[in-house]
Amino acid sequence: MTALLEVVGLTAHYGDFQALFGVDLSLEAGETVAIIGANGAGKSTLMRAITGVARVTGGCVRLCGEAIDTLGAPDILVRGIAMVPEGRCLFPSLTVEKISGSAPMPARAAAIGGWSASTTSFRSCARPERPGTALSGGQQQMVAIAGR
Repeated sequence: MTALLEVVGLTAHYGDFQALFGVDLSLEAGETVAIIGANGAGKSTLMRAITGVARVTGGCVRLCGEAIDTLGAPDILVRGIAMVPEGRCLFPSLTVEKISGSAPMPARAAAIGGWSASTTSFRSCARPERPGTALSGGQQQMVAIAGR
């Protein structure tokens, strides 16, 4: 069976500095993976490489068997992979419905993010008429993910 997301021998550089050294990762549908490490260990670079923000200099990233490591961030985003920074960056003037309702999250992105609930059921339990910034931190993060 093909992994939902597969990273094989991934390397990435910032100029002459090599930030990733042959990283391997496999993620099945519905599985949650935590990337843990010290500052400077490459956690953010790994996420940036998977999402197309950092240039992959070796190895391969596959989504449902399709190589995506040569695609740019916009093309990877269309396939359902996005990086949501910790800061959430929600606009106070937008409601939960306006943020998450305009861009339902693809099933692949939901599975990769480890969030199995549909955006519709999330919107209903999160009171769609409330400003996104009026929610708890965890709810704000889910709205930020749903809006990507």
